[in-house]
Amino acid sequence: MKEKRYNIANRIHGFLGKLSSYIVLILALILSFSLVKNISNVKSVEKMISDKEAEVEEAKKETEDLEKRLEYIQSQEFIEKQLRDKLGLAKEGETVVILPPPEILRTFAPEYVQEDEKLPDPNWRKWIKLFI
Repeated sequence: MKEKRYNIANRIHGFLGKLSSYIVLILALILSFSLVKNISNVKSVEKMISDKEAEVEEAKKETEDLEKRLEYIQSQEFIEKQLRDKLGLAKEGETVVILPPPEILRTFAPEYVQEDEKLPDPNWRKWIKLFI
């Protein structure tokens, strides 16, 4: 009877050993899948962060450009240019010249005829033309 108990104990011990090794294997697989998933999440978050940082840099550059443009628009030089261009005003002693639109100006301009660049005839051809 001791042998039966011993066999049963060995079987139970073997079964528990196999069961525990399977449980450890399953836990290791679950942990490895979780680790891979977390690593991929970290990579995607890092990529998002770098994309957002690039957007921030672009927005800073755009802001700087807009500030420079605002500064120029508020300058006296821009205001004078707008007064001259839009309203046709001039300073004392200056003469305002108003030109017609470019389409009309093109009609007054002489036409440019491009001639083909041609080498002079060789001597043998000149001789043939002379006798014929």
